[in-house]
Amino acid sequence: MARNNHTPSEKTPAPIGRHEELLTDWASDREAFKNVSWGKSMMWIFLLSDTFIFGTFLTGYMTVRMTTTVPWPNPSEVFALTIGGVELPLVLIAIMTFILISSSGTMAMAVNMGYRGDRKKAGILMLVTALFGLSFVSMQAFEWTKLIHEGVRPWENPFGAHQFGATFFMITGFHGLHVSVGVIYLTVVAIKVLKGDYERRGDYQIVEITGLYWHFVDLVWVFIFAFFYLW
Repeated sequence: MARNNHTPSEKTPAPIGRHEELLTDWASDREAFKNVSWGKSMMWIFLLSDTFIFGTFLTGYMTVRMTTTVPWPNPSEVFALTIGGVELPLVLIAIMTFILISSSGTMAMAVNMGYRGDRKKAGILMLVTALFGLSFVSMQAFEWTKLIHEGVRPWENPFGAHQFGATFFMITGFHGLHVSVGVIYLTVVAIKVLKGDYERRGDYQIVEITGLYWHFVDLVWVFIFAFFYLW
């Protein structure tokens, strides 16, 4: 007969339950984000949700464009600008893209100056970034006015497929709204930086958080530029 080698005092370890596993995972997540500020975490969550929205819009645009039976408008013709009697394709869009990419550079320098504690340079660079953004929105308003004057509407389009107007105005308008909000956000934070509000607190992380939003807006424009103007 086989003997039981376990003494009465020995106990078999209890298996880890589902509840304990969840608590362990949650604790590890807290440890990973322990040094991340609340403001930065909330900004990342907001940008993640916005990524899904823009991704859905662009996916819808691709679906509409690939399934329509009517020819899609030629971007070189629709977005051409006549200067001195010469029709230049995509020249306005190229300037807008250059301005927005340049604004990413000034924003990055503003974040750097903020962490160095140079509030004057950080504030000025943020205002320059806001000025770039304002220029972009102004050019976009000019582009919209031109297209509307030529007969492009969300429900019709003299250049080809009617879906072009609906998708163009919706996606570029939603992005333009983000840029406009960013200009206001940048201006408010820049004024507070120049006034020394964050210097008294000894924390310039708000400049980095603002930069996260602005870089996201710039990145989204790269995809819009590729989908609408180059495809």
